[in-house]
Amino acid sequence: MIACIENLVYRYKGAEHDALGGVSLQLARGEVLGLIGPDGAGKTTLLRTMAGLLRPTSGSLRILEQEPLQHHAELSAKVGYMSQRFSLYEELSVAENMRLTAGLRGIHPARAAETEHLLRAAGLEPFTARRAGQLSGGMKQKLALICAMQGESELLLLDEPGVGVDPVSRRELWQLVEHNRNCGRAIVWATAYLDEAARCDRVCILHAGRVLYLGKPDALLQPIRGRVFAVACSPADRLSTLRRLQADPQIMDAMIEGNRIRYLLKAQAAHPHGLQAAAPVEPNFEEAFINLIGGVQSSPTRAAAPLAVSPQANNAPREEVLITDGLTKRFGNFVATHHLNLRVRRGEIFGILGANGAGKTTAFRMICGLLPASSGSARLLGLDLLRERRKARELLGYMAQKFSLYGQLTVRQNLVFFAAVYGLRGKTQQERITQAVERFELAPYLHAKSGTLPVGIRQRLSMACATLHRPAFLFLDEPTSGVDPFARRYFWEIINELAAQGVTIIVTTHFMDEAQYLHRMVIMNKGEVIAQGTPDELKQAAATAEIPAPTMEDAFIHYIRTHA
Repeated sequence: MIACIENLVYRYKGAEHDALGGVSLQLARGEVLGLIGPDGAGKTTLLRTMAGLLRPTSGSLRILEQEPLQHHAELSAKVGYMSQRFSLYEELSVAENMRLTAGLRGIHPARAAETEHLLRAAGLEPFTARRAGQLSGGMKQKLALICAMQGESELLLLDEPGVGVDPVSRRELWQLVEHNRNCGRAIVWATAYLDEAARCDRVCILHAGRVLYLGKPDALLQPIRGRVFAVACSPADRLSTLRRLQADPQIMDAMIEGNRIRYLLKAQAAHPHGLQAAAPVEPNFEEAFINLIGGVQSSPTRAAAPLAVSPQANNAPREEVLITDGLTKRFGNFVATHHLNLRVRRGEIFGILGANGAGKTTAFRMICGLLPASSGSARLLGLDLLRERRKARELLGYMAQKFSLYGQLTVRQNLVFFAAVYGLRGKTQQERITQAVERFELAPYLHAKSGTLPVGIRQRLSMACATLHRPAFLFLDEPTSGVDPFARRYFWEIINELAAQGVTIIVTTHFMDEAQYLHRMVIMNKGEVIAQGTPDELKQAAATAEIPAPTMEDAFIHYIRTHA
């Protein structure tokens, strides 16, 4: 056995509850174990304990028949650990990161052939002199992974390696994992993306520090087969249909998927009245997880009063409110975005998708007025973004990809600061903050420093701050990157609610299941739009004899590879 864990308990100093509450599992050589669960489930704590970075409160833990803390130096060359953060030195080159990591782990520098092989396998061989900070998100994750793979590692501990990378890069990461599996290494892949469970030999689902399930992925789906259905609906009706299904006592879970709503019946439940046209569908791992925990806890978005929106959001529902013509951005001789033509209607949820480095973030920043275009034009609600950016910004809410709030300020202090930035004063400011605290369930965290919050809560705070001034346009750059399924559901219910009231929402995302929530989208590669349409249209156009019913991820990869 590579790892043997029995009744492992860990409690952080001053905490009221155990971060790990009696975890027991074994890991065999050559096995890939998916460590799956929402934010705060205990995934990172378990990995750090296995890596010898934390001392267990109680219980037994042995890695390669040794206790990790007592034999940390000896195990460091045999256990590769890729942390969720700070795994690279961004000022160093690719080659320097490889050498430094090898030195820190006591790996002999003479293993040049192995280093070259890893760089070649990751597709990084042409970039050895490039600084890590200049790599795309997917390339950074691949570099961090091969740094952990160096030497004679018998165990790889990977903490959410797929966060923030596109589906093509994520598949490349899994190809590297497959190579390691074939070499006999054991791998623990921690993730909040439940769809990655299908790639693992076994999955361990953690919730609140306890093991809910440990076993084969397919066995996890078995209890809900025959209980998952989908019903078609128009884009205008999908939010009301979703709300109706969520309120039905026979239904455990419901979610939007393109122009249909899929739902999970409770065990032995009767089929809801009036849904005879619903068709059975294959369950997914997110639904299996929700079944394990007994359903999604009630969401405040279903009970609280709707968020009030700008009067600008309520006029002429089908009017085109964002128009770009030939929008181009150059950085020296490099063309980041080329001749971008977009037409976005009021109340649409419009997506800009693409591989890492495709130009979508540059496009996103130009159309929300944060980056001047080199050529072309963009008009937002009739305002020229090249000449009237300040006026346009008053109508915008912006949620950045990286946490853009002030980590040393409390939640309440951040809300007050951003309310003031948006020109809210006195009674109006207090009313908006009170509404945001209620709507985004921030009351338990008001006096906590925002930098200490879990990812999902931080993102909730970011969206609360972005909507305080009731914008007519909302720009969301990777709003749910790294958050768990519950947080994603929460965000998208609010996004759909705002869109139903006429707010126009522009979204970038790497999570392909989220593309199902979009009304329309464009897919970019090498700075250009290579496909556009509704989720269903793009999937249908990507169908092949080999994949006649592609998922959104299959479709995305099809377009990227076709236009490589």
